Amino acid sequence: MSEIFVTGHRNPDTDSIVASMAYAALRNALGDRDYKAVRIGSVNDETLHILDYFGFDAPMYVHNMRTQVKDLDYDRPPELEHKVSVDLAWRTMRDSEIATMPIVNEDGTLFGMISSGDLASYDMQTIYESRVEKLPIFNLISALEGRLVNEYGNQVNSISGNVVIALPKSYEDMAMVSADSILVCGDQPEIIDRAIEKGVSCLILCQTEIPQRLVDCTASTCIISTPLDARQAARLIYQAIPIERICDCSKSVECFHLTDYLDDVKEVMAKSRYRCYPVLDEHERVVGTLSRFHLLNPRRKRVVLVDHNEAAQSVTGLDQAEIMEIIDHHRLADIQTRQPISVRNEPVGSTNTIITAMYQEHGVMPSPKMAGLMAAAILSDTVMFKSPTCTKKDIAMAERLARMAKLSLDELGKELFSISGAEGKSVEELFKTDYKEFHIAEQNMGVSQITCVDAEVLLGRKEEFIRMMEELKLRKEFDMVLLMLTDVLLEGTHLLFVGSSDVIRQAFSKEPGENYIFLPGVMSRKKQIIPMLTALWG
Repeated sequence: MSEIFVTGHRNPDTDSIVASMAYAALRNALGDRDYKAVRIGSVNDETLHILDYFGFDAPMYVHNMRTQVKDLDYDRPPELEHKVSVDLAWRTMRDSEIATMPIVNEDGTLFGMISSGDLASYDMQTIYESRVEKLPIFNLISALEGRLVNEYGNQVNSISGNVVIALPKSYEDMAMVSADSILVCGDQPEIIDRAIEKGVSCLILCQTEIPQRLVDCTASTCIISTPLDARQAARLIYQAIPIERICDCSKSVECFHLTDYLDDVKEVMAKSRYRCYPVLDEHERVVGTLSRFHLLNPRRKRVVLVDHNEAAQSVTGLDQAEIMEIIDHHRLADIQTRQPISVRNEPVGSTNTIITAMYQEHGVMPSPKMAGLMAAAILSDTVMFKSPTCTKKDIAMAERLARMAKLSLDELGKELFSISGAEGKSVEELFKTDYKEFHIAEQNMGVSQITCVDAEVLLGRKEEFIRMMEELKLRKEFDMVLLMLTDVLLEGTHLLFVGSSDVIRQAFSKEPGENYIFLPGVMSRKKQIIPMLTALWG
């Protein structure tokens, strides 16, 4: 069964990253080992610091959830090396009931593809072409189910020549037989002796006793005995050639890799007429074949969304994924699912508060380090319990986690918000630290929030922020772009904005300055900024 990815939103904050890690750990503890925490954005300085503080690595980065070849139930047919005989390839395809098969090099990389049509076409050509070139002896013995009679005296590795069948009534006509011949005969001593005298390339003896003199023969002729009759033997000589001589080589074969996306595969298939296509791994080794019917009902990536339920904030390609579950504390938005799923949405200040309750309900205690990490996430999202989104449940769960981790919430909060990541960073990097996009009524906007203990340093770069925000508004065709500089000590937000001053004036009932307004007591984007604009725009 494929992995189930647990992911927070784009530009993830501490609550988002820790929620994915904590929920994956819970499900793994319950025996669901397929759950894996991932992220879809860069980890900010605060989160990196707190992860390092408790000894955790950041989750693996996932670019998108688009369906890839590796998500499909592609076929895994047998793979033969290019030196094997046509006969072995045909028998393998017959026994496996397949019409097309990949042919590989010694290292498993693609040599080419062979189809039943290729085999049939070659077989028809042999009716009119009696000659074979450089036919490996091992291949021929295998195809004829025979043995090399003069194996101690013959040093030939391959044979060439025109295939000739010596019929009982025409054995006197040996003019047609030369050293450049492969002679097929039965229990015909005279023909056998004369063929050896003429030095034919190969003598194939069908359904006959082998005298000792032929075993001891040191002539250049390769002598092979077979239990098959002359008709079968003559046909199988042509089937003993290496398969590499008739299959399509890799340069002319369209192939796909495990990481190729389904949309791209469909586009390529629409322009070609192949029955199936080889699938290669990252080392170019063949792992299977892909046909058109595999695309009809693809196995989609499975994902659990935490700390968000809005498509604009989620992973690219979410429409191609199967959403298994949503755990969030924000307003319900626009994500749709193909079937009913479990949704847990509670009016609390942190997603980790909900997940802590789930640990409690399942009777699972997080490790001390995980408990400390989850407590830090609750402190981060509730701004040390000062955010209006904070509830009594957030405080109770954080205190419980702190007891498990044997740490002080006050000291943890100071550790969390004393981090200063502004030095040496561009305004673009700072702006993306906790950035989200919203669509309200007919209005599109981007809102970033930076929580700090001293906003003056960031306010000193106001002009840089405004220029960057104006460029973003123009590029994204936004109606408004906001930046919240939330000061924990002041318990308020310095709001920088690009857009209509009238909107800010009406939404917050306060006269703004030039691209700036201070909002005392405003700590939450979710509960104090977005709702005011939503009410204004209807």
